[in-house]
Amino acid sequence: MSEEREDNKKLLESLVDRVTDYGKTSYELVKLQAIDKSSDVVSSVIPHAFVLILIASFLLFLNLGLAFWLGEILGKIFYGFFIVAAFYVLVGLVVHLFMHKQLKEIIRNYVIKQLLK
Repeated sequence: MSEEREDNKKLLESLVDRVTDYGKTSYELVKLQAIDKSSDVVSSVIPHAFVLILIASFLLFLNLGLAFWLGEILGKIFYGFFIVAAFYVLVGLVVHLFMHKQLKEIIRNYVIKQLLK
């Protein structure tokens, strides 16, 4: 009977060791999968951010040129800046009032798609 107890004890210890190893392996797998998804999302965001910065720079100089040109036409430089600012306020209001939900959904779907890829 003592030998049977020893066998059961060894079997139980072996089972506990295997469960512990399985837990550690599962944790490492989840950690590696999270790193993989994070790196995938970041690597796809960086090129988009670079293009966005280039477009923003282009639009900045375009708007400055337009504001100076309109100001020169109207006789006072600051009038051109007021007109350009008023245009962006109107565009911002239209986007916020009519397209906010659609833009939010598009961005949310893009992020989810990248995470599930």
